Amino acid sequence: MAEDMPLSDYLAQGGKLTSPANVPPRYRAELLKMMASFVDSSLAGAAGFADLINSGPGIKERIAAARIVLEKTDNADRVLRIMGEFGADTDRYANHHPWTTRLDRDADIGTKRGEHDMRLSVLNYPIEGWADAVVMNLLMGRAVVVQLGEMTHVSYQPLSEAFRAILPVEEHHAELALEGIDRLLETEDKATLQASVDYWWPRVAASFGTTTSQKFDALKAMGLRHTPNVELRARWETETDQILNKHGLTTP
Repeated sequence: MAEDMPLSDYLAQGGKLTSPANVPPRYRAELLKMMASFVDSSLAGAAGFADLINSGPGIKERIAAARIVLEKTDNADRVLRIMGEFGADTDRYANHHPWTTRLDRDADIGTKRGEHDMRLSVLNYPIEGWADAVVMNLLMGRAVVVQLGEMTHVSYQPLSEAFRAILPVEEHHAELALEGIDRLLETEDKATLQASVDYWWPRVAASFGTTTSQKFDALKAMGLRHTPNVELRARWETETDQILNKHGLTTP
């Protein structure tokens, strides 16, 4: 960056920051919120699937569930280490929180996050059984891929590099969910799977946030966001609708 260029202009032109030492306070606050949301969502997601490993109908399914738990936890650790460079107490952060906590199945919190952590709202709802877990993982897995694709362009370079390494891992989780749906369709009543699609679809859609985020322009100026929520959500809806239709399922 040229010495006489304002930082805001540098970021608006696609510039990257590389160290906590050169990050201004407002940028730092928004960056930490972004990292906390990812870490909390990954740990809550891993905790939810950990309880379901032994519900898998076969050894292959249990291995897939265990792998998802391991890799989501590893993804959280990768970003948590960057938070540690900003002074976060990484050991206390990961170990002193009830990541398995869930609301009632019929609770309705929309896009709101919980009072105690920054996990995406959809991860506050309980999963009911193996088939429900596979459907949730399919819908949410596709959403994570879209959301991570946006986050790989974040202007804090160490974080963008971490998200680029995490993206193919999460893409594979979505592929595992698709394999799970294929196997379930051989034995499971399709109406049961459709009921899970109907339940999870609006909750996963809410994970994209509000369609009119007042913060988007400010985050875009800092290089922390590039695509509005409404466009990301529409991309997910189109891609996931096509996948469901190929399997005889429909969007609600």
